[in-house]
Amino acid sequence: MSNHREPTSPIDIQGGAANARVSSSEVMQLSPEFLNNMNALCPVATDLETTTEASRDWWPHDMHWALEGVVTQRASIVCRPTHTDEVRRVIQLCNEQRVPVTTAAGRSGVSGGSIPIKGGVVLDMCAMQGVVSVDEISGVVEVLPGTFGPDLEAHLQPYGLTIGHFPQSFDISTVGGWIACRGAGQYSTRHGKIDDMVVALEVVLADGTVVRTSDAPAGADGPDRASVFIGSEGTLGVVTRAWLRAHPRHEHQWRSAWSFDSFDDGMEACRRIIRAGATPAVLRLYDEKESQRSHGGDGSRSFLLVLDEAHEEIVAATERLVEQEFASLSARREDDKLVANWLSHRNDTSGLQALTKKGFVIDTMEVAAPWSRLRNVRRDVIAAFESVSGCRLASCHLSHSYIDGACLYFTFAATPGVESFDATYGALWDAGQRAALGAGANLSHHHGVGLNRSRFMEEALGSEMVVLRAIKSALDPNGILNPGKLGL
Repeated sequence: MSNHREPTSPIDIQGGAANARVSSSEVMQLSPEFLNNMNALCPVATDLETTTEASRDWWPHDMHWALEGVVTQRASIVCRPTHTDEVRRVIQLCNEQRVPVTTAAGRSGVSGGSIPIKGGVVLDMCAMQGVVSVDEISGVVEVLPGTFGPDLEAHLQPYGLTIGHFPQSFDISTVGGWIACRGAGQYSTRHGKIDDMVVALEVVLADGTVVRTSDAPAGADGPDRASVFIGSEGTLGVVTRAWLRAHPRHEHQWRSAWSFDSFDDGMEACRRIIRAGATPAVLRLYDEKESQRSHGGDGSRSFLLVLDEAHEEIVAATERLVEQEFASLSARREDDKLVANWLSHRNDTSGLQALTKKGFVIDTMEVAAPWSRLRNVRRDVIAAFESVSGCRLASCHLSHSYIDGACLYFTFAATPGVESFDATYGALWDAGQRAALGAGANLSHHHGVGLNRSRFMEEALGSEMVVLRAIKSALDPNGILNPGKLGL
């Protein structure tokens, strides 16, 4: 893979290199000796511009502060390892000196997971890019963690293969980031989340031990060790290599657009399709507000976009089942070009930057719940957002469906004064997230926890936090790996 990609900046920092919002007294000051030792281990950068840029991600909260010339925190040094042994040596040195390490690559996360809240070292994995090998017989791809989505898919195309993982951040995110946050692509109803795609991992632990998990297609040799690191957001180890399941690439598609009298009717349609055994790659149901805003609706109906991409016979069966189920509901066929329109702009993030620059508080929150709870989750979360002073918008769409439930993806916006930005942002998240938890949803479906959701971990996980803390204590007893994340 010849092209080397770099992370995409979320928004310009006013004045360039920025001040840190968190007091420097909370950040470890690195000695010249440590910096010299690190410089001998791998390529590094310590200049203000590089360390500032490497210390942020797409968290909307910090995008606002970037316009004020401020970032939450800044690392002292950025290390750019090129292979596993360099990662091992960097981590060993940091562990010996008790220096915090925040691992990052594309930095496309929206929860502050890449922000080095305790300073120290940012471990930039973008130099570790490329597909190492492709097992065409088994459909297993060996890939490095800094590989960006478009490069991975381009490499697999001549083999007639695809991973099938297409998050909204596909163009600017990496394999390591997908794994760290338990990401979900927009075709997840067909292919599953990244959890379902990981065959095995190579991971460097906090003491420098390099672990490779089993690559057998199934096992009964104890708990699945790879699962310990999927979704750990860099708090338990550093992923340096991954083996992913690939699927045959199919060009045959079926696209259709529908509308329903209500969002609840549309959810029931999605539930029936999935429970009947069909798994169209995309089922995206928009409430009346989002249908009007994005798909030309009149505000009275909920629009559903359906896309399937598989073997021709499987697609034909899905088409028949969808049309049979919809015939018994309030479904009305809409222009199928709505799907093409969505495909053409599905990864566009310009609206986020534009509204942020205008001073809006704007963000999204995605949660998952069983089908039986989704109606209450949507009702309670929308009401909670709308109860916050200054709220201008609260809307919802269903983005990913599974046999037992689905993901609801909320968008909210408010217009506070500059002096109350943090208060309004915090109030919206407190109201919406706690309403979701109270109605029986989980904490996050695919955005992860990072800094933004850390304060909800105790409420969301309860006694499960005992297990998470025990794993953290065993694998990272000195607490150097991405401190402040996952509520740890």
